[in-house]
Amino acid sequence: MKIGIIGAGTMGVGIAQTFAEKTKYDLILCSSNIESARSGKERLENKLKERVNRGKINLEAAEYIISKIKIGVFEDCKECDVLIESIPENLIAKKNLFLKMQDICKPDCMFVTNTSSLSITEIGTNVLQAVIGMHFFNPAAVMDLVEITPGLNTEKDIIDRAIRLAKDLDKKPIVVKENVGFIVNRVLIPMINEAVGLYADGIAAVEEIDKAMKLGANHPMGPLQLGDFIGLDICLAIMEVLQKETGDSKYRPHPLLKKMVRGGWLGIKTGRGFYTYDNKN
Repeated sequence: MKIGIIGAGTMGVGIAQTFAEKTKYDLILCSSNIESARSGKERLENKLKERVNRGKINLEAAEYIISKIKIGVFEDCKECDVLIESIPENLIAKKNLFLKMQDICKPDCMFVTNTSSLSITEIGTNVLQAVIGMHFFNPAAVMDLVEITPGLNTEKDIIDRAIRLAKDLDKKPIVVKENVGFIVNRVLIPMINEAVGLYADGIAAVEEIDKAMKLGANHPMGPLQLGDFIGLDICLAIMEVLQKETGDSKYRPHPLLKKMVRGGWLGIKTGRGFYTYDNKN
């Protein structure tokens, strides 16, 4: 079986790493241009070298993972049996990508979207291939959960294929009926948004809010730190989808969250969010 992954950002590269580590499948990491795909693979190679230096993984294993991941552009996915889309969380962009790829890929290629909040049914509208959601969590190579979400027209055999694929990766799949935000983000992102509000209202310092949730709710990471880890731009995008799709004011993104995103304070990936970071990536 051949797996194509489109999107060489954090999630796309993480999904590629997972397939390389856990399966014998042929694997290609693609982007709209070869330079972007190469950059994604190089970032993974550097990360694995750091793990080797820290004694977390041996050199042979790191070299094997890198050797498994080929790179290419959209047209190189034409023989793929499964195509996994992991581009930014934008409905129009995801729809247009699949509409483009339906003319490149085989008719029986299973199209997978790694959306964290958008409608699977709408993403798959007018797409000839079967479309299903498989929401991996960051870091994809570590997190066990995969939320599998069928659209209105997703057949049972496609759901079964997605479940088997997740299990091939040693993941724990949960089938979720299509709804905005699925399960985890429907609960998690509003919690982060509420923590932003507590900080903005001067209720407590960032560190104290995070400490309260770690000690009081036994969370391994506080909500504001987690927001930095996810990416505050992603948190904002999900809140906006929740508000738009439900029409419920409880999902209104906090103005401070909007301001921070506008200012480029996105968290770990920009070096500054609710905390500051030395390791920009």
